[in-house]
Amino acid sequence: MDQPVNLSQALASFDAIYSPRIVTRVNDYDVRVAHTRGEHVWHVHHDTDEFFLALDGRFDIALRGADGTERTVTLHTGDVFVVPQGTEHKPSSPGGAILMFEPTGTSTTGDQHDDAVPDHVDSTTGHPLR
Repeated sequence: MDQPVNLSQALASFDAIYSPRIVTRVNDYDVRVAHTRGEHVWHVHHDTDEFFLALDGRFDIALRGADGTERTVTLHTGDVFVVPQGTEHKPSSPGGAILMFEPTGTSTTGDQHDDAVPDHVDSTTGHPLR
């Protein structure tokens, strides 16, 4: 991209939830934005961390340890959190928007998920920003 991207305008260009748009790339990484609302799906990325920045609203990330224990991290506007590779997690939100930073080609539903993907969750590697 040879021009700046305004994140507010990028988010205003679409309204689908959990359907990220790629706003730019850095080396072999996508910078994606997405609207959030409702439950995502438990999933894991075996080979990469996943960076989240809450741009608006609240974004919860349930984390499941290898021993089965669960905890939830809550992000508010301006908060960042990294889900370490290999950590099973399930995002949810009462409504908001996030920015994600992850390797190009990373699926939004991870390398593995046990539950059916809800209709409102787009299992994708990101869509171009139009």
